[in-house]
Amino acid sequence: MPSRRRTLLKVIILGDSGVGKTSLMNQYVNKKFSNQYKATIGADFLTKEVQFEDRLFTLQIWDTAGQERFQSLGVAFYRGADCCVLVYDVNSMKSFDNLNNWREEFLIQASPSDPENFPFVVLGNKVDVDGGNSRVVSEKKARAWCALKGNIPYFETSAKEGINVEEAFECIAKNALKSGEEEEIYLPDTIDVATNNQPRSSGCDC
Repeated sequence: MPSRRRTLLKVIILGDSGVGKTSLMNQYVNKKFSNQYKATIGADFLTKEVQFEDRLFTLQIWDTAGQERFQSLGVAFYRGADCCVLVYDVNSMKSFDNLNNWREEFLIQASPSDPENFPFVVLGNKVDVDGGNSRVVSEKKARAWCALKGNIPYFETSAKEGINVEEAFECIAKNALKSGEEEEIYLPDTIDVATNNQPRSSGCDC
């Protein structure tokens, strides 16, 4: 069988602990949501194949721990990223205020060749909570922050309800593609792209 042309796109999800990073990833890849909260230890990743314009891409989505004690692991996981997703909880002002720290930390650790134009996408998660009555960060405030940082694409999501998750990751994939186009790899269909390009993290059930 002839080889198909694939591109591996590495996406990193960052944000405070508990904002829903793991839930967003699981909703997108597995169409599942769990009410049981379990903090990510270190980092984990899932992969999903997506197709644009008759080309096949493997999205490798890295879910990193939000706790500060794991942030020293950042360098290894951030390097080679094609897009960074910043997630906050619309019901937590602190998680929104910390977006800047996560963005700056990523740029320092990942050292992208063109930091000014590196693609970020911001997700305001948990819009479903309490029917929106617990919300403390307005969409206007979030969009204003994104505009100041170079017009970062912004989506309001609910990992629980699946609101805007598919649309957000479609945007993430397209932005990753713009940044990672030059890293095309040619592999037979039988090869697992993810395991041949990154080491598995412990406890990964991909």
